[in-house]
Amino acid sequence: MIAAITSCTNTSNPTVMIGAGLIARNALRAGLRVPPHVKTSLAPGSKVVTAYLERAALLQPLADLGFALVGYGCTTCIGNSGPLPPEVSRQVKERDLFVAAVLSGNRNFEARIQNEVRANYLASPMLVVAYAIAGRMDLDLTTEPLGHRPGGAPVYLRDLWPPPDEVRRILESSVDVSMFREKYAEIDVGDAHWEGLRPERGPRYAWAADSTYL
Repeated sequence: MIAAITSCTNTSNPTVMIGAGLIARNALRAGLRVPPHVKTSLAPGSKVVTAYLERAALLQPLADLGFALVGYGCTTCIGNSGPLPPEVSRQVKERDLFVAAVLSGNRNFEARIQNEVRANYLASPMLVVAYAIAGRMDLDLTTEPLGHRPGGAPVYLRDLWPPPDEVRRILESSVDVSMFREKYAEIDVGDAHWEGLRPERGPRYAWAADSTYL
């Protein structure tokens, strides 16, 4: 039900992020799409990730497949995945379905990702894209197809998996140290909402008296 490329830890590896973009690109070329019951998202831990994906022309294929940028940092991996589509949510509740999520995070206990999703599988960003296309977790990616071309021919993970040389070539041409210097020079600058905050000054933070958030 949920497929999320997320986590500050597991999106910090440009090799697997570029690999995920290449799988998305190859899937689109094969005519594959993510089924509508799968909620997808991209939330890397750093703006550098989207910078090099954009330079490599891989950010758009991810978005076209459904992995559009939703933000940076902790999102789906800490339960900020939002609600399931209303009809999907209704079916899960009425039929007591045991549905699954796949994410590139590092925690997978029940209801961590979404309170209606009980099974949460951890995978690399590349496999998150693959399982999203399949729309299910109960398949053998080495022998069963992820989907079919418009003409009916099966498409396997091995058909979409990029060769190491291609990943390495894109890595070398798309990632450089200047990106990190540029993005992290702005690390203390937020958006208009953040910059517009005017906190009270004092030895303690002025928590709302009725707040239950820890």
